[in-house]
Amino acid sequence: MSTRSSRSMVTFANAFVLPGYSDELAAGEYEIVVEEELLQSLSFEAFRRTGTYLVVHGKGSQIGRTEQRPITEKDLETALRRDRRIDPD
Repeated sequence: MSTRSSRSMVTFANAFVLPGYSDELAAGEYEIVVEEELLQSLSFEAFRRTGTYLVVHGKGSQIGRTEQRPITEKDLETALRRDRRIDPD
Protein backbone atom coordinates (compact mmCIF):
# COMPACT_ATOMS: atom_id res chain seq x y z
CA MET A 1 0.00 0.00 0.00
CA SER A 2 1.35 3.42 -0.95
CA THR A 3 1.56 6.08 1.71
CA ARG A 4 2.54 9.71 1.76
CA SER A 5 3.28 12.30 4.41
CA SER A 6 2.86 16.05 4.30
CA ARG A 7 4.19 18.62 6.71
CA SER A 8 2.94 22.07 7.63
CA MET A 9 3.50 24.58 10.39
CA VAL A 10 1.03 26.15 12.82
CA THR A 11 1.68 28.98 15.25
CA PHE A 12 0.16 29.36 18.69
CA ALA A 13 0.29 32.85 20.21
CA ASN A 14 -0.53 31.46 23.67
CA ALA A 15 0.25 28.37 25.73
CA PHE A 16 -2.23 25.57 25.01
CA VAL A 17 -3.27 22.05 25.93
CA LEU A 18 -4.61 19.25 23.76
CA PRO A 19 -7.10 16.57 24.83
CA GLY A 20 -5.35 13.42 25.99
CA TYR A 21 -2.21 15.21 27.23
CA SER A 22 -1.79 16.65 30.69
CA ASP A 23 1.05 19.07 30.00
CA GLU A 24 0.68 22.61 28.75
CA LEU A 25 2.63 23.41 25.59
CA ALA A 26 4.35 26.75 25.17
CA ALA A 27 3.31 29.33 22.60
CA GLY A 28 5.30 29.04 19.40
CA GLU A 29 5.55 27.32 16.05
CA TYR A 30 4.76 23.61 15.76
CA GLU A 31 5.09 21.18 12.90
CA ILE A 32 2.07 19.10 11.87
CA VAL A 33 2.61 15.78 10.07
CA VAL A 34 -0.29 14.23 8.17
CA GLU A 35 0.00 10.64 6.94
CA GLU A 36 -2.26 9.28 4.21
CA GLU A 37 -2.63 5.99 2.36
CA LEU A 38 -3.60 5.41 -1.24
CA LEU A 39 -7.07 3.95 -1.68
CA GLN A 40 -6.89 0.90 -3.94
CA SER A 41 -9.43 -0.22 -6.55
CA LEU A 42 -10.50 3.24 -7.65
CA SER A 43 -10.40 4.56 -11.20
CA PHE A 44 -8.72 7.72 -9.90
CA GLU A 45 -6.04 8.49 -7.35
CA ALA A 46 -7.41 9.18 -3.86
CA PHE A 47 -5.87 9.14 -0.40
CA ARG A 48 -7.32 8.58 3.07
CA ARG A 49 -5.87 10.25 6.16
CA THR A 50 -4.45 7.67 8.55
CA GLY A 51 -2.86 9.93 11.13
CA THR A 52 -2.21 13.50 12.24
CA TYR A 53 0.70 14.31 14.54
CA LEU A 54 1.94 17.37 16.41
CA VAL A 55 5.73 17.46 16.62
CA VAL A 56 6.87 18.61 20.08
CA HIS A 57 10.52 19.42 20.73
CA GLY A 58 11.77 18.96 24.27
CA LYS A 59 12.82 21.89 26.42
CA GLY A 60 14.73 22.19 29.67
CA SER A 61 15.82 18.77 30.88
CA GLN A 62 14.15 17.19 27.81
CA ILE A 63 16.15 19.21 25.26
CA GLY A 64 17.09 17.10 22.25
CA ARG A 65 14.02 14.92 22.60
CA THR A 66 11.39 15.09 19.85
CA GLU A 67 7.95 13.57 20.18
CA GLN A 68 5.23 13.05 17.57
CA ARG A 69 1.94 13.26 19.42
CA PRO A 70 -1.08 11.73 17.71
CA ILE A 71 -3.93 14.23 17.57
CA THR A 72 -7.20 14.54 15.74
CA GLU A 73 -7.76 17.18 13.11
CA LYS A 74 -10.77 18.40 15.12
CA ASP A 75 -8.71 18.83 18.33
CA LEU A 76 -6.06 20.79 16.42
CA GLU A 77 -8.68 23.06 14.84
CA THR A 78 -10.32 23.63 18.23
CA ALA A 79 -6.99 24.54 19.86
CA LEU A 80 -6.15 26.98 17.05
CA ARG A 81 -9.62 28.57 17.21
CA ARG A 82 -9.30 28.95 20.99
CA ASP A 83 -5.84 30.51 20.55
CA ARG A 84 -7.20 33.10 18.09
CA ARG A 85 -9.93 34.11 20.56
CA ILE A 86 -7.35 34.62 23.32
CA ASP A 87 -4.81 36.44 21.12
CA PRO A 88 -4.85 40.16 22.09
CA ASP A 89 -3.95 41.37 18.56
